Amino acid sequence: MRSAAKLDKIVDDFRAGNTAATGRLLSIMENGGPEAERVIEKILPDIKGIYRIGFTGPPGAGKSTLISRLASYYRKQDEKLGIIVVDPSSPFSGGALLGDRVRMQNLSSDPGIFVRSLANRGTLGGISNCTDEAVDIFDASGKDVVFIETVGVGQSELAVAEKTHTVVVILVPESGDGIQAMKAGLMEIGDIFVMNKSDHQDAGMAAREIEASLKMKRVEEGDWEPRVILTSGLKDEGVDRLKESLDQHRKYLEDSGLMKRKRREILYSRVRSALIDRLDRRIRSSRRITELVEARMEDVYHSRISPYTLVHEIDSMIKIE
Repeated sequence: MRSAAKLDKIVDDFRAGNTAATGRLLSIMENGGPEAERVIEKILPDIKGIYRIGFTGPPGAGKSTLISRLASYYRKQDEKLGIIVVDPSSPFSGGALLGDRVRMQNLSSDPGIFVRSLANRGTLGGISNCTDEAVDIFDASGKDVVFIETVGVGQSELAVAEKTHTVVVILVPESGDGIQAMKAGLMEIGDIFVMNKSDHQDAGMAAREIEASLKMKRVEEGDWEPRVILTSGLKDEGVDRLKESLDQHRKYLEDSGLMKRKRREILYSRVRSALIDRLDRRIRSSRRITELVEARMEDVYHSRISPYTLVHEIDSMIKIE
């Protein structure tokens, strides 16, 4: 662990706009632990609540290409971007494959954009367990918007809705993605639906399927009605309409007061996740609890006690209250 003076120096360089210092703080966030918590405490006064856009959808939907195109539209309005790309990680090393970051190299020359790949390390929901901390770094660095691209596993990415203000679901016409989206529950979390690869012969029909399924959802008066947009990331077609819809959704959130409510929900989810993580580490590091589990699992196995009985015994040993 670094000394307090070294950490202070990194934070000072970060506040001065040093890109390398930003990268070092993001690495500290990935490693987690007390040092990451110290960094958050130091930059807390600079965190204002950045606008978060989540991008999710199945593998091969062209998320990275579309995000790269969309980024240029934000930069035309002089908005600074942080981009978090959650990559699938090795179950052995925990390291990210970094494929999406390679595909976004064209953005690296823009000083107003910072792209960071995070390993999901087996975290469910298509995101990394240090996503919030990375967002804090971008927020404190003066970025205006942060994009969060999920790992792309298709049917287990619903956690992105708890981490963002606006969710963009990116689909493609091949393989009946519209039907898969309905099965995956993505229809429930999407604010904007994008049918990418619009030059495909089935794109129009697939978009209409999504629109039809959305109409079946009951929308209260004054609620946001999800948009369905045809795009081609490769040809830069329809991306301007996507940007326009994102601006409209942001305005809707701000005018309705939902932006503040969503920020509270994001923070609540974060506290809950941090508490669960802390309890999990505490349980795993407790010799007494480990010994209890090892001694009582035989009783669970032979149905002499239920799993819940063992949980109650562990709970009594933790003594939170």
